[in-house]
Amino acid sequence: MKRSSGILMPVFSLPSPYGIGTLGKAAYEFIDFLAAAKQSWWQILPVGPTSFGDSPYQSFSTFAGNPYFIDLDMLIKDGLLKKSEFTNLDWGSDEEQVDYGKIYTNKFKVLRKAYERGFARDKKAFEAFAAENAWLGDYALYMACKKHFDMQCWTQWEDEGIRLHEAQSVRKYEQLLKDDVDFYAYLQFLFYTQWEALRAYAKENDIGIIGDVPIYVALDSADVWANPKYFMLDKKNVPIDVAGVPPDYFSKTGQLWGNPLYDWDYMKQEGYGWWIRRIDGAGKLYDIIRIDHFRGFESYWAVPNGEETAIKGEWRKGPGLELVSTLTNWFPQISFIAEDLGILTDEVRALLKDSGLPGMKVLEFAFSGEEPSNYMPHRYEKNCVCYTGTHDNTTLSAWLKQADKKELARVKAYAGLNAGEGFAAGVIRLGMSSVADLFIAQMQDYLGLGASARINTPGINENNWLWRMKKGAASAALAKKIAKITLRYER
Repeated sequence: MKRSSGILMPVFSLPSPYGIGTLGKAAYEFIDFLAAAKQSWWQILPVGPTSFGDSPYQSFSTFAGNPYFIDLDMLIKDGLLKKSEFTNLDWGSDEEQVDYGKIYTNKFKVLRKAYERGFARDKKAFEAFAAENAWLGDYALYMACKKHFDMQCWTQWEDEGIRLHEAQSVRKYEQLLKDDVDFYAYLQFLFYTQWEALRAYAKENDIGIIGDVPIYVALDSADVWANPKYFMLDKKNVPIDVAGVPPDYFSKTGQLWGNPLYDWDYMKQEGYGWWIRRIDGAGKLYDIIRIDHFRGFESYWAVPNGEETAIKGEWRKGPGLELVSTLTNWFPQISFIAEDLGILTDEVRALLKDSGLPGMKVLEFAFSGEEPSNYMPHRYEKNCVCYTGTHDNTTLSAWLKQADKKELARVKAYAGLNAGEGFAAGVIRLGMSSVADLFIAQMQDYLGLGASARINTPGINENNWLWRMKKGAASAALAKKIAKITLRYER
């Protein structure tokens, strides 16, 4: 990986007149901003359709795109919508926060009109898209069945045949719900059409896209429903144990994610084909893939299903280097980043070293203790990615404001922070000047925003994934300022 830098900015955080960021005008303008700021990378969060809680790490599909991100103005240009059909809809009153309830209520109504106009018109192109994406049928049927069963998770569906994905029931519901199946499949055609155009524009401007692959998939997903053999489920397809992490920096009771765990023995017998297909799908979206919770490949925290916290769990061995090598050898054209945060053991460190993948260094973690931390830049090797903070951290400004006196004194002395430059700007300078091959800052850090702009607070299920950037905030003046420091440190 060449020496470079980029900005972490979720798609949903882009400004738009329709309540949530999309793949339309603001996304293209953000790429222009990145290019003007001399950045090489746009890092985003997972772009899959979100379920309860709106977390991009709990998606209905590991392959599908989020229909919320389909840009309505682009559908007008494509002849699929009329402006009058959605200008009077309520998308939310706060330009700095997503109102997911209103988006859910109104977006699908509008997209249904686009489907009714476009499905027959785009039949040939849609069929070609479907032929190239084997996951599409299961996903579209899953969403149609969810709607039929009042949006309940598949484990609660009243019809046991379709709940257990029995072939006869699958055929029955494909016919019974054909219109909805076609609708949800067509939305993926629209999403990927817009995504491919945006990615091509990014490439023209020498901007690569970094995206996350969460280590686990949601229980409420087409992935688990259609392929239960890959997961640790009982005879009724109910999870035996679920995923999480033990108590840590973020939470005293740990984080109980609730995702079903993989049947690693079965996956190994199949040559990790499920993971190969998953990374192949992610490669259609991203240029660099960040493997979320990489340490789970070495060993993972298993919590008995039904526990209210993640405290009562146990460590179990993961697939280790065998899986990582399978993926890196299968996809030599894709670069990977290992999200090696959390509780690190010698075994996890050895796995990272043996894999050859760059790990992560987070500046907000560097100054909390008396002893020198491996997150301090003078301890870096080139093969790593330095972050001001991740989507799970608060913004730089909020961190510096909330830090205790000792921590603040350490970072001030180490980085030479001063009021003239700005404390947050000084931490960005620290990361930019480090030897790390790649440096990433959150957009909120460049904007100097406080705690209200935090993306996610781990262990808390409410008021996350909401922040939106104000229109015009990514200004030419800011791009020039970022470009100056980027060029200074030869990124």
